[in-house]
Amino acid sequence: MSFHMHLRATATNEVPEDFSSLLDFMSTAWEAHQKEYAAGVAHSIDKDFGNVHELYTMGLDHSDGTNPANNLPIFGGRHIHSPAEDQPPFVLLDPAEVHRTADFLQTLSFDERWRIAGMMLSTPYIGWEDENAARKIYLGHHDALRTFYRGAARAGDAVIKAFWY
Repeated sequence: MSFHMHLRATATNEVPEDFSSLLDFMSTAWEAHQKEYAAGVAHSIDKDFGNVHELYTMGLDHSDGTNPANNLPIFGGRHIHSPAEDQPPFVLLDPAEVHRTADFLQTLSFDERWRIAGMMLSTPYIGWEDENAARKIYLGHHDALRTFYRGAARAGDAVIKAFWY
């Protein structure tokens, strides 16, 4: 398996609270990912999810300890850690955080964030025939996340994030 961030919207009362149950739930969801993606309750980003986080956070100072909405789409939320140290945690967003994330993504100026982070995020794409390839890729990630979180917020769902390595 390659690197994936897997998001799954679910009713709050159906969110497992311990690592083992989350692993079972999200493994089953991953097996049904295409069907759940088509239903609008799942989304994933291959390998670029860390860079999408950079798109939302680069150049912002949060040394005051706040957890602003720009941290929520990718890595923000409550972490449920594995008993074994070799597995990434699951991350949970409650419905209020899902709403904050949806509102943030809806009002964010992609062009402004691209102006700040685009040069760094474009570096791997230098020399590609389409000089706007990187921008198109990250705009696609942004639009897909905005659609996913908006749907989860409208349903009043929580979101579970799994990071598969």
